[in-house]
Amino acid sequence: MLFNSIEFAIFLPIVFFLYWFVAGRSIKGQNVILLLSSYFFYGWWDWRFLSLIAFSSTVDYLVGVGLGKIDNEAKRKILLFTSILINIGFLAFFKYLNFFAENFHNAFAFLGKPIADPILISLILPVGISFYTFQSLSYSIDIYRRKIEPTNDMIAFFAFVSFFPQLVAGPIERAANLIPQFLNNREFKYEEAKDGVRQILWGLFKKIVIADTCAIYANNIFANYSNFSGSTLLLGAIFFAFQIYGDFSGYSDIAIGASRLFGFNLMRNFAFPYFSRDIAEFWRRWHISLSSWFRDYVYIPLGGSRGGRLLNARNVFIIFIVSGFWHGANWTFIAWGALNALYFLPLLLLNKNRVNTDTVAEGRFLPNMKEVFQIVLTFSITLIAWVFFRSESVIQAIDYVRGIFSMSLFSLPEVYSFDILLFIPLFLLAEWLQREKQHALQFDKIILPKVFRWGIYYVIIMVILFYSGDQKQFIYFQF
Repeated sequence: MLFNSIEFAIFLPIVFFLYWFVAGRSIKGQNVILLLSSYFFYGWWDWRFLSLIAFSSTVDYLVGVGLGKIDNEAKRKILLFTSILINIGFLAFFKYLNFFAENFHNAFAFLGKPIADPILISLILPVGISFYTFQSLSYSIDIYRRKIEPTNDMIAFFAFVSFFPQLVAGPIERAANLIPQFLNNREFKYEEAKDGVRQILWGLFKKIVIADTCAIYANNIFANYSNFSGSTLLLGAIFFAFQIYGDFSGYSDIAIGASRLFGFNLMRNFAFPYFSRDIAEFWRRWHISLSSWFRDYVYIPLGGSRGGRLLNARNVFIIFIVSGFWHGANWTFIAWGALNALYFLPLLLLNKNRVNTDTVAEGRFLPNMKEVFQIVLTFSITLIAWVFFRSESVIQAIDYVRGIFSMSLFSLPEVYSFDILLFIPLFLLAEWLQREKQHALQFDKIILPKVFRWGIYYVIIMVILFYSGDQKQFIYFQF
């Protein structure tokens, strides 16, 4: 079920009514409603894969119970390995089986030892498997590390894994933050719910107006890149940059806002990343839940920043390449991850990767010239990386980048749209003005009177309705 669909617009109020008015103050009743609603939400896409998420949830629930009862370290490692093997095994089978088969075949052919063509299996990638797998897996790991206690409430745990607002595209929540919210009393807080609705509205604007409109032009330019000038290719990369940001951060805004309607607080997933002054800051602001997951469960266990510079550089490359591979079974994603690692490495070696930890131009309306240069430079190198992320192959990405840096870069673009070229600056202005807030519609009542706030809401609603046509799937559903 898509957030930007009529079905979800009907589904959400029904669940809200059942949750607060039928279940009342019963925690168990509320959790049952959330669990059934979440399975209905996921099953709307393909009911056959409900068994997969139910099986993964059962395994990790039992592993957690076992880890809580057993002190023998060898047996605890076996239980943890069982959780990792099953979760990563499902992910590898559905997402990477054909990739490994094809590249195994190509490797032997490259070495002059050709083998029989691989048998490729036509598989449907379960929506959200990369997200709920990591969320469930972190539960087992944290219990093994004795950071959290296992829960014996099976319904609460199943609801934690399948919580519909963030089930298919995150944020990837930690058990330490989300499970206690399923076990404790929730109260309806009007101000939080109201702000949640505003965040949903802003998320829909990002998705329907910014992302989906940019997608029309980005898809055309990338599909026919050899026919366009360098200036048009640059514009196509910019369109894709705002498509993926509007699409994914829009989903996160809707997920966080919807969760607040039910008394839940999810972690922030985006913090205005295109205002970053270096690539390290960008990765602290982009897909925060995934970046922090890899930091805690891969980077730190590898040694993190401990040890010499060579070890640090190795760990950085591993974390970025694994992050790239998480996004999809294609060498383009690995190249995208490696490129970001190359961007990050100089900051690490010069010990400048934690310089920009505050909000840019905090307390000021405009940035200074140095900050403008840093933001433009960071956005520019991010654009190059996005070309690899979007392209069908590494060769196509290289050709695309080469096309940008041709003499035709200084010509007028051949494909553009006045409406999106108007909306992107307005969108950036709104986010810039609200960069110290959680989202762009988090207004201060004193600074912005009610009549102006409601005027903005109505304008946004009208624009959303005007641009809403075909329901376009969110980009990150494929990951």
